[in-house]
Amino acid sequence: MIAIVESRADSASEHICQHLRECADWTELIDDDRPDEDGGGTYHRTDSFELRSFDELHIDLERPAEAFDGDPDLLVFASRHAGDTGALLTGHFTGNFGPAEFGGDDHALAETAPNALARLLEAFETHAPKNYDVGMECTHHGPTDVGCPSLFAELGSDEPQWNDPEGARAVAQAILELGAVERSAAAGGTAAGDTSEGGTAGDGCVAPHRERQVVGFGGNHYVPRYQRIVEGTPWAVGHIASAWALDDMGDPDEYPDVIEAAFDTSGADLAVLEGTWPDLERVIEDLGYEIVSETWLREVGDRSLELVRAVESELGPVESGIRFGDRRVSLEDGQVTLEAGNANLEESNEGDSEDDDANGEAFSIVDLPAALLDTAESIDPERVRQCVEATTVAFATENGGSRVGSTAAVPSEGVPSTLIESLAEVLEEKYDRVRLEDDAVVAEERAFDPDLAAEAGVPEGPKFGALANGSPVTVDGKAINPEEVRADRTDRFPV
Repeated sequence: MIAIVESRADSASEHICQHLRECADWTELIDDDRPDEDGGGTYHRTDSFELRSFDELHIDLERPAEAFDGDPDLLVFASRHAGDTGALLTGHFTGNFGPAEFGGDDHALAETAPNALARLLEAFETHAPKNYDVGMECTHHGPTDVGCPSLFAELGSDEPQWNDPEGARAVAQAILELGAVERSAAAGGTAAGDTSEGGTAGDGCVAPHRERQVVGFGGNHYVPRYQRIVEGTPWAVGHIASAWALDDMGDPDEYPDVIEAAFDTSGADLAVLEGTWPDLERVIEDLGYEIVSETWLREVGDRSLELVRAVESELGPVESGIRFGDRRVSLEDGQVTLEAGNANLEESNEGDSEDDDANGEAFSIVDLPAALLDTAESIDPERVRQCVEATTVAFATENGGSRVGSTAAVPSEGVPSTLIESLAEVLEEKYDRVRLEDDAVVAEERAFDPDLAAEAGVPEGPKFGALANGSPVTVDGKAINPEEVRADRTDRFPV
């Protein structure tokens, strides 16, 4: 069940909750056991939600989850957002890395709901009126003791927006979508109980957490880098300590418990840092957590972390240019699944299945055929990249990741035959004839021969270029046709 908190001290909260009551079929109930000002009195329920009203501002509430029936899986504070940010729908978690100035306790953090926040931002994008932006903020203000995972869903950033029916309705609709996954699961979406990306809790409501979550440190109050991670990768983000919050906290060596709490309350053991924080990095690593980059998260995606660690150990780290291919292997049995890739390769990839677990290992490291690869890249680099991605577990890159490197992890004992065949097909764009031999790709062409051109008296320079491009030239009154300075050439590319 998802608990929703309305604050009567917040006009935007009241406006959002007005639309919440209009947008769903609620049952009106009476709670005579709690004071009206503390969530008692009249409240509302659906199968997925319970909505209660409080007199105090959200930031000053203590353990509001206890006002709700049962144990909420998630609590959403429907709230205003104040700032010089124009029309904005935003979400964030609560807590104080430093002293508490606006609710909550000093150096205390509430339990986050990274998966739910990711789903909320997605719903904001769906329902936001045309003139509204969607944002994500760092962790700030109270409450710090909620009683269950929680988040703020906010309408901003000033009176015109707080009173805007379209904005308030958009926030209400986005909140309700956190309970709508039960219907999408029945229609073929994520099954109830799944807590992976976009998963649900047992009652069909969105799950607070997912398998892949990180903590953020550094950056500004509004966090575009972490929002990119949430919107563009399978990873969700829990607490985010902005630069100003880290400054408020003080020396990381004096507050390792706060740093550890950021991981504990976010269900994460990885961190992404924005900016340079050497003392913080040392404390994070001393606590046993790992620092990764946005690039690492994007490249790893939803791949097995056990496989990723093995690849980085054997082939090299993502930060040095290692990129992952489309082949997925199990470290337990060496089985291979082709997740995606060049559609033209799918049929031929099936032919490698007999060799995929021949050596009993999940993958092996091989040297790619350098001359063949370089020549093929000079012809069609994009197609070559697709060929390599479709046939490897991972591969090295060069030139800032723009070119394929010399080594790869493959799901067999040697360079996949399908990769050789695919690269040979690329050569056919340039060469007249291409054939595969046991130990080489042999390519033949009839091409411009500079020695023959020199013998015919053609000076080096523009006329050389014209003949090479197939245009006739005249030298000392004599016409020279391109065919006169062509010769058969055979290139052999060892594999």
